[in-house]
Amino acid sequence: MKKVDRQTRIEQIINQQVITTQEELLATLRDDGIDATQATISRDIREMQIVKARDVNGELRYTVFHDDERTQEQRLNDKLREVALTITQVQVMNVIKTVPSNGNLLAALIDDLGYEDVVGTLAGHDTIVVISPDEAHAADLNQRFSAHLAGTNRN
Repeated sequence: MKKVDRQTRIEQIINQQVITTQEELLATLRDDGIDATQATISRDIREMQIVKARDVNGELRYTVFHDDERTQEQRLNDKLREVALTITQVQVMNVIKTVPSNGNLLAALIDDLGYEDVVGTLAGHDTIVVISPDEAHAADLNQRFSAHLAGTNRN
């Protein structure tokens, strides 16, 4: 199966069903006669900007993060204003606390921008660790992100 066809089917599946894990997605694809590996699905999820978010019923599920007319930088800044509570630099890392269920989405936005001062991110339910190559880059990142938090939440 062609990549574009597989990704189209993945989007249809996650829009029609509550899918919460890659294993569930793989099983559903196999039920549809689509054979794919875990690595392939993982790449598809990344490329398609699929993130976990709460739906209208409060269930955590995969959803496609759709682009709009804002730049990626504007979307990140807006999302920082919406969900980031604090940011604390610890040597080469910044720890960002978010409102519950928003760690993965914010980390995906940071990853997608490919900042030179971000080596990688680790995301959880409400916490992100952003790793920088050195303390100077971590400080620059902290200052840039802090500018988008509400005044009382800056660390």
